[in-house]
Amino acid sequence: MTRPGSEALPLRVAVIGSGPSAFYAAEALFKTAGLHVRLDMFDRLPVPFGLVRGGVAPDHQNIKSVVKVYQKVAEHPGFRFFGNTKLGRDLLVQDLAAHYHQIVWAVGAETDNKLGIPGEEHGGVHSATEFVGWYNAHPDFRNRTFDLANATRVALVGNGNVAMDVARILLRDPAGLQDTDIADHALAQLRASKVREVVLLGRRGPAQAAFSPKEIEEIAELPDVDVVVSPDEATLDPLSAKWLQQEAPRSAQRNVKFVQEQAHKVAGTRPKKLHCRFLVTPVELTGKSGHVTGVRLQHAVLEADASGTPRPKNIDRYEDVAAQLVFEAIGYRGVPLPGVPFDQSKGIIPNADGRVLDAPGGKVVTGHYVVGWSKRGPTGLIGTNSPDSKATVEVMKQDLETGSLLTPGKDDVVEALRTRKIDFVSWQDWQRLDAWEQGEGKVRGKVRHKMAAVDELMTAIRELRGQPS
Repeated sequence: MTRPGSEALPLRVAVIGSGPSAFYAAEALFKTAGLHVRLDMFDRLPVPFGLVRGGVAPDHQNIKSVVKVYQKVAEHPGFRFFGNTKLGRDLLVQDLAAHYHQIVWAVGAETDNKLGIPGEEHGGVHSATEFVGWYNAHPDFRNRTFDLANATRVALVGNGNVAMDVARILLRDPAGLQDTDIADHALAQLRASKVREVVLLGRRGPAQAAFSPKEIEEIAELPDVDVVVSPDEATLDPLSAKWLQQEAPRSAQRNVKFVQEQAHKVAGTRPKKLHCRFLVTPVELTGKSGHVTGVRLQHAVLEADASGTPRPKNIDRYEDVAAQLVFEAIGYRGVPLPGVPFDQSKGIIPNADGRVLDAPGGKVVTGHYVVGWSKRGPTGLIGTNSPDSKATVEVMKQDLETGSLLTPGKDDVVEALRTRKIDFVSWQDWQRLDAWEQGEGKVRGKVRHKMAAVDELMTAIRELRGQPS
């Protein structure tokens, strides 16, 4: 009997999702010596690249250049792309099992965590996920509205790199964005924005801040923005000072140095301010007539946990900060997919080293694997997904050796999609649209012009079909 993975019988793999973790998994499979793979990548949107396209800020084009690696992967003769194909609508899990030996879930984390405090339902309270998707022309968020024209101060909960992106986009001169691939609707609203202050709210101290040094320093380099830090909040407690000296990574040391340098400066004379707050936790979002008016904060101190790690402990001290808009940037979270196990407590697909489990701590689901944020949670940078995906591919190869695979039929998934009249987007379709977006961008004096509606994207793709890619 011919073994899957041979030239006569290639290993058939479905990858659901087309972000970084998906492409790194494909790359690892294609680079495996002696392994013949036929890999089909599916995405519910007509366009690939996940958060690289829909999450990386438009003024960070150098980061978006990583798609060149993914484009190289897509050139492999065993690769096919099926955009505009949604699980639960166009294909079911059992359909995938009928066509593939192995299924890789690379679906990321598409929603956001909530604060879970009173007042979160007020108008003017938004997630960073919505805002980032909105300015990046992500179809899911194109109809969101943010009343930037009537807000002068924004409270931003969280101080990771997503929060830094939101703060920077809110504060920088929109003229510095007009040559990027920012959504047209977002640029128009940012030009009308009255936002002059962003108050960044962090639960922990400056030594434990989640932002990278480069991100916070980039905001300080904006010509019309002052980064303001209270000397009291920039001062390290003895526990953090010891941790910084003995265990902290260089990035934490650099962050503390930067924060303390800012604290020694006066507030400055620039028209816009980023106020970096530390050791404060929102406990209520105040409002009037259904719209947010501010944030009630509870102060904290750092205490060592059982392992000696500094952790915030709330104290009986409160403060009210006025704000006309609130953005929550406290982490992404996965969403359940029809027919796929889900860990509600962690917001991920339950797994053991990348093998999907039928429930948290449960049994292995044969032939099903997971990579990226849907495997480990929303941690790490784009490059973190490469070793993560490679690790999952290693267990996939182990299961191939032991014969622990699904048993697909001989027909091609294309037949099923065409029978169901699914207008899927091929890689060649995407290449034509990619060239069109860049061409339209050049005409408009920007790197790329992105449409934000699926129907508009599909109309353009249909019109471009038949033209050479």
